[in-house]
Amino acid sequence: MAELIKKPEEIADNHFLLNIKIDNNTSVPGQFVNIRAAEGFEPMLRRPFSIFDSNKDIISLVVRVIGKGTSLISIMEPGFINITGPAGRGFTIEDGKDVLLAGGGVGNAPLYYLMKELKKCGNRITYIYCARGKDHVFAADMYRNLADEFIVTTDDGSMGVKGFATDVMADVISGEHFSRIYTCGPDPMMSKTVKLANKNIPVEVSVENYFGCGVGLCVGCTVDTVSGYKRACVEGPVMDGRKILWENMPD
Repeated sequence: MAELIKKPEEIADNHFLLNIKIDNNTSVPGQFVNIRAAEGFEPMLRRPFSIFDSNKDIISLVVRVIGKGTSLISIMEPGFINITGPAGRGFTIEDGKDVLLAGGGVGNAPLYYLMKELKKCGNRITYIYCARGKDHVFAADMYRNLADEFIVTTDDGSMGVKGFATDVMADVISGEHFSRIYTCGPDPMMSKTVKLANKNIPVEVSVENYFGCGVGLCVGCTVDTVSGYKRACVEGPVMDGRKILWENMPD
């Protein structure tokens, strides 16, 4: 059983923070939960959200409102909430290394939980936080406090460096000192990150495909890879970015 412990809080333009108490929290960074937005058949399918943070029996999510389902979730009242999970494959946690994290938009959300665990293991973290504009940047201070180097980029230049994450990344990852790169965001951003990275550096991506069932039955979230189709909700959402056939990813 899961409980929404307080009303969702708007932490950026159309971005809401949910704090949910769950039984037997065994989550790891990169996993997701599936939320039923309302009882009945409209909307029928659950909505998947990566875990933004985890503390004992509380998990936190960042929900970006883009339609009816997410709109209903953003105005939920405290109390019972119908969720499944945590589920899916999470990130690899390095130990005592230099790592780079790059997030785009709401794709920054799962990387915060990852940062916490990487910091516990003594890693040096460089973080590139990309958003459309300053109104879409959430929890910047929380990220800044964990990162050894923190860079904000916005498409319109209203906060930090003007430009796309990959524009800044081209300089940051030109060297080979990172042991691993982690990224989550729009497919074009993740695809370019993979291309920019030295071929000897592992790149883990968290794909944002729409999950229908969230348990691997409907195969609606499949990703085309060099070894065939993989279900993002089961074999992902965290995947080896070099094995994805990015040209076949849905628009």
